[in-house]
Amino acid sequence: MHAKNRLPSSGHNTPSPPASPLRSPRLRHPRSGKTAARFVVGVNRSITQRIAWIVLTFLLRRQGVFLFAPLLYISGMLFYMGTVSFDVVPDVIKSRRAPGSVYRSPELYAKLRHEMDADNSSSDAMSTIWKHAKGGDWRPCINKFSGGLPESNGYIYVEANGGLNQQRTSICNAVAVAGYLNATLVIPNFHFHSIWRDPSKFSDIYDEEFFVKTLENDVRIVDTVPGYLMERFDRNLTNVFNFRIKAWAPVQYYRDTVLPRLLEEKFIRISPFANRLSFDAPPEVQRLRCLANYEALRFSSPLLTMGQTLVSRMKERSKINGGKYISVHLRFEEDMVAFSCCVYDGGSKESEDMVAARERGWKGKFTKPGRVIRPGANRVNGKCPLTPLEVGLMLRGMGFDKSTSIFLASGRIYDSERHMAPLLEMFPLLQTKEMLASSEELAPFKNYSSRMAAIDYTVCLHSEVFVTTQGGNFPHFLLGHRRYLFNGHSKTIRPDKRKLAVYFDNPKIGWRTFKRHMLSMRVHSDSKGIELKRPNDSIYSFPCPNCMCRANKTEDSRTVPPIMMKENEKVVGGLEQEFVHDSRTR
Repeated sequence: MHAKNRLPSSGHNTPSPPASPLRSPRLRHPRSGKTAARFVVGVNRSITQRIAWIVLTFLLRRQGVFLFAPLLYISGMLFYMGTVSFDVVPDVIKSRRAPGSVYRSPELYAKLRHEMDADNSSSDAMSTIWKHAKGGDWRPCINKFSGGLPESNGYIYVEANGGLNQQRTSICNAVAVAGYLNATLVIPNFHFHSIWRDPSKFSDIYDEEFFVKTLENDVRIVDTVPGYLMERFDRNLTNVFNFRIKAWAPVQYYRDTVLPRLLEEKFIRISPFANRLSFDAPPEVQRLRCLANYEALRFSSPLLTMGQTLVSRMKERSKINGGKYISVHLRFEEDMVAFSCCVYDGGSKESEDMVAARERGWKGKFTKPGRVIRPGANRVNGKCPLTPLEVGLMLRGMGFDKSTSIFLASGRIYDSERHMAPLLEMFPLLQTKEMLASSEELAPFKNYSSRMAAIDYTVCLHSEVFVTTQGGNFPHFLLGHRRYLFNGHSKTIRPDKRKLAVYFDNPKIGWRTFKRHMLSMRVHSDSKGIELKRPNDSIYSFPCPNCMCRANKTEDSRTVPPIMMKENEKVVGGLEQEFVHDSRTR
């Protein structure tokens, strides 16, 4: 019989399920220790899971906590890195360096020398080097005025600082500014520099009379300021207002800031003046720059005569090449090597010499706290001066053989006996101004760096090939001047020093591969011979099209009215035509 349900039902008589036991039989009757241990583990696991669940629930409810996750991760990583010793890094990894970061050119020369001397495949490189003239022929076409000048707005006195060609920049820019402001320019004063140590005056370097005569219809130029005007300043230049103009100032700054003071004072100073005028300017300002640089500035008679004499002697020694020679501007003087912070193969003596030279020329500049010198990075980035050996390797790779005549324009080469030996082995016909001229002939110029540089400039200007090995004002002016003389083509080899660093740092490279790279570099220089000035380019390096016209054009399409300023007037000429009052002809 079945038990009756005590609770009221819906009329259905169903048996009740058996009651559940009050406790688990396993708990009441543990059969063994193994079973008990299994139960304890189960209890512990459930506690761990509960804690994890509580933490996860808290984080999900407080989602802002996740914002700190990156910070916690970074802190953990920094803590971990701080506890790791990097001395355990393998030596193979620690010694890895960037290609081109070490000076190994002597090793390369020793390896390639035999193949280089045995190579007879070179064609006549001197006569075949310049093939490209993609931009066509150009000719000088600087317009000159033939009329008189309006009344001057006052006098401008500038101090030209730096070496020979930085001073040249100052002179040409001063002519342009004076013409633009309708001012009278006082012959620029050359600032004595602690590095150059040259006390030369304007007339010692340039033909002053020719300079004034060439510009007489464009800019007034005088040797001294009138006495009555100097009396206003107690005949003391330091009492004259001096403008401290920022570098590369636009021409509008001179119109808006300098001109009002000039009209008020009638005499102003600008010191220093190097690079104080923007490369980009109105056409008339560029015209004055062209006229000053390419036509008016001629070296003084003693310098010009000495330079022309050396050109004649170089051509005489180059008869085997039809009177053609290569000029190389080599910057491997001690101060240049020291300033570059590059390391060569001179060992501890070289290191001591460079430290002393840096302290002597730039006291404290290279020893400031936090200043880090990275010779390898400098070499990889093409900032190290090429050694004479490297120049020789490059030129031999470009196809110039031992019969090539070379003029070396340089100051005193650092450790010259050791560094010059391999270059003379590769090019025995190499000459310098000291080799071409006697000590008596050079005596008037010997202790004047700018005058010696002017002689080098003249010989390089008339060479068939000019090779620049380092940046600076000397090659930049020569680039433009040679373009002006050679129908727009600079006839200049400008090597890619970053690529050279890699090639010279590879003693495994073969002669044929090396030569192929050098010939490619030579062709690239040829293709870049004719280049037009772009924005922010210097007109002293790129005279086309401001100073030169295409040879097939019969007239100058760049003719513009002059830009002049008169008292109580704004810009007169090219910028605002309604103020034109000057009817001078060209």
